[in-house]
Amino acid sequence: MHTRRHLIALCLATTMLAACNTAPLSSERPPIVFMHGNGDSAALWQTTLWRFESNGWPRERLFTVDQPFPLARDDDAVAQPGRSSTAESMAFLKAEVERVLKTTGASKVVLIGNSRGGNTIRNYVQNGGGDQVVSHVVLGGNPAHGIWAVKGLREGNEFSGLSPFMQRLNAPKNGAGDEVTPGVKWLTVRSDNNDKYAQPDGVWIGAKGTPTNIGFDGPALKGATNVALPRVDHRETSFSPAAFDAGWRFLTGEAPRTLQPVAESTITLSGKVTGLGLDPLHPASGTFVNNLPFAGARLAIFAVDTATGARRGAAAWEQTIAQDGRWGPFNAQPATAYEFVLSAPGYATTHIYRSPFPRSSAVVQLRPERIAEADRDAKALVVFTRPRGYFDAQRDAMRFDGQATLPGVPPQGAGVSSSKLKLSSDALRSVVAEFNGERVAGQSWPAAQGDVSVLELTY
Repeated sequence: MHTRRHLIALCLATTMLAACNTAPLSSERPPIVFMHGNGDSAALWQTTLWRFESNGWPRERLFTVDQPFPLARDDDAVAQPGRSSTAESMAFLKAEVERVLKTTGASKVVLIGNSRGGNTIRNYVQNGGGDQVVSHVVLGGNPAHGIWAVKGLREGNEFSGLSPFMQRLNAPKNGAGDEVTPGVKWLTVRSDNNDKYAQPDGVWIGAKGTPTNIGFDGPALKGATNVALPRVDHRETSFSPAAFDAGWRFLTGEAPRTLQPVAESTITLSGKVTGLGLDPLHPASGTFVNNLPFAGARLAIFAVDTATGARRGAAAWEQTIAQDGRWGPFNAQPATAYEFVLSAPGYATTHIYRSPFPRSSAVVQLRPERIAEADRDAKALVVFTRPRGYFDAQRDAMRFDGQATLPGVPPQGAGVSSSKLKLSSDALRSVVAEFNGERVAGQSWPAAQGDVSVLELTY
């Protein structure tokens, strides 16, 4: 999926990194540990893993993690149900790195993180002994100086540039004023001006018109190699082809052979089923995300027509999820689209549609939906979601059920990653979502029976 913006971004990354002495790794590929961001999971690294594998990085040297409670606390110093502190996040990553070192026998690892995952990585390298076992770090969209730095505004929050945590993290490490821990090689990848969490105006934090005191260059760090990619959004700083290109060149000193996943003839899929917890401190939201295993859920997988999303026969796979939350392995057919159906008490029966998988993946994470009270009037609900990026009406070519304007997506900016369609009929029919060349087709299902459809982009 090549777009003009990715090609422009790629050219910029190539130019900047070619001028840098990045001290590439040796020919032996070290293990890489990928740390996800706030509220996210290992699943977001799927396309990144495919790109590393397609360029020859051994699959068994690539490790993703699922932090059990991936959301940051409102105040880092105050315990909060279902959320994690910076200390807890660091301890989690430290244990994962130690496990990877023991498993592989390697002496050093590479760490790659997105958003909050960058905070965790920096904290571990600086304060958790990571400087002894980490050779290279790649940070995408890391709010390195906070998302806001406003006196009196949630200064105890991990994402405040005035928080004790952020102040300690950014304290000068040497006479040159470097903000990164010495002895480790650092790359930051940021957007030139399209990251919702690096904006001078507080529009994306619910304070439109209020200065955040954070610039577009907030994710850059003194002492690191810093790359800015044109028009990429917050998540694309890690999950886009241009971001992969920048990271690969930084780690290897060479251009990647390909920016797209190379198709495999045999495809095996597996992953984890997780649920939604109740959030007693945020009753309006009702739930919080977690990466805890969801035992007892029921999964069925159907091959579907790629053009319409209609089922092509009986279930190709059925499974009741055990205590570890894992599902699979399922031997998928190349070039075949699938519908993943999750059912569990207290949740909507969730029909997840994806475009065909080009390669095997062990991080096909699945989560059932709940129908919000505000949506109870709909005859059918269809959600169009992009986990590895945002929708930008000015930048992207998009259509949802034939409409170029996506419900809930603003006309400016890249800050929304899902759109919800409330249908006035419960008749089963095809619904198609398109984004920059990727097309996902699914079927609508009656909301009165407790069903929701999700059209999920891969790229």
